[in-house]
Amino acid sequence: MKVPFVDLKAQYDGIKNEMDAAIGSVVSQSAFIGGKYVDDFEREFARFCGCEYAVGVSSGTSALHLALVAMGVGPGDEVITVANTFMATAEAITHAGARVVLVDMNPDTYCIDTSEIEAAITPKTKAIIPVHLFGQMADMKPILDVAKRHSLFVVEDAAQAQGAEYRGKRAGSYGHATGFSFYPAKNLGAYGDAGAVVTNDKEVADRVRLYANHGRRSATDHAVEGFNARLDAIQAAVLSAKLPHLEAWNRMRQEAADRYDTMLAGLDVTTPRRAPDAKHIFHLYVIRMKDRDRVKQQLADKGVACGLHYPIPVHLLDAYKYLGKPEGSYPATEAAAHEILSLPMYAEITEEQQQYVADCIKEATGKA
Repeated sequence: MKVPFVDLKAQYDGIKNEMDAAIGSVVSQSAFIGGKYVDDFEREFARFCGCEYAVGVSSGTSALHLALVAMGVGPGDEVITVANTFMATAEAITHAGARVVLVDMNPDTYCIDTSEIEAAITPKTKAIIPVHLFGQMADMKPILDVAKRHSLFVVEDAAQAQGAEYRGKRAGSYGHATGFSFYPAKNLGAYGDAGAVVTNDKEVADRVRLYANHGRRSATDHAVEGFNARLDAIQAAVLSAKLPHLEAWNRMRQEAADRYDTMLAGLDVTTPRRAPDAKHIFHLYVIRMKDRDRVKQQLADKGVACGLHYPIPVHLLDAYKYLGKPEGSYPATEAAAHEILSLPMYAEITEEQQQYVADCIKEATGKA
C-alpha cells in the first residue's frame, strides 16, 4: 500500500462539480482581480471566524507582514514569536523592518511557551505573534494579559488553524489581527497561494487593503508605497466553494486523529496532546519518538509518506544566524526538532490506510 502525506485529489474528487463551477464562473466573466468573488469570500470568512473584517491577500506570509505594517510595526521595533515555527512567521517580521525576538515552545503543545514572553519584552517590543501550530491554538489568555500590561499588539499566526478554537472562540477572534494561509494543503486550501487578514479593527482592515494593492486609493492615486499582495478572484471563488465543507472536514480530521491515538497506543511514541481549552483541528498529526530519521526512512520504504515540521528551528537557519542564537538557546524546540514526525493526515484518509501506517510504525519500532 502507498499512503500519501496529503491527498488533494481525494478532496477534489468529492467536490469536483462545485470546484469546476466556481472556477468556470470566474473565467467566463473574466473577473480575475478583485470584485464580487473576493468581496464574497471576505465577508464569508470574517463571519466564519467571528470577526468584523477579512481582507484577502496573496499568501499567509503577506497576511502577517501586512498586518504588522498596518499596525505601524517597522524599523527599530521588536516582535516576539516562537522558535518552533515555519520561516514565514519570522520573514513577516523582518519584511516589516522589525527585529525577530524568539522564545522557546511549550513541549506539550509545541506552541509558544507563554511563561517566557514577559522576560523577552524590551522597550522596543511592539507586538507578539503566537503561532497556532499543527491545528491547535496557543494559550491565548496569558498572551493577551501580557500584551495588555505592556501595551503590545497581538497578531495571531493562524496559518494552520482554520476553524481551531480556544475557549469556544475561533482562531482570528482574539488578536488585534490574524494572518491566515490558504496554501493548497491547509484544512481550507486554495488552488495556489492565498491568504487573509482577519480583524475587528476597521482601520487595520483598511490599511491592509491599501497596502496590499500598491497603496492605491483609486486607479491613478496612491496614498503610500504599497505591495502587490492581492487575493485573485479564482482563489477567492475556490475558497468560497470550499468553506461550507470546512467544519465537516475538520471533524473528519479529528476522527482520524482519534483513530491514530488508539492504533499507536502502547508504542514508544508520544501522540499529540490536546490542550484542555483548545479545539485541535489537526492540520498535522505529529508524533514524537527517538530514532525518528530511521523510522521515517523505513516508513518511506513501505510506501508511507511523512513530513518533518520543523527539523531546523528558526534560530539555526542560515538566514537567521545574525540573531546570534547558537545551538542550545531554545532547548525544548531543539529537542523536538530531532524527534517529531508528521504522519499522513487529511480528511479523506481511510481507517485501512491509517492501520497500515500504524503497523509500519510498530514494525519499525520493534513492536510488531
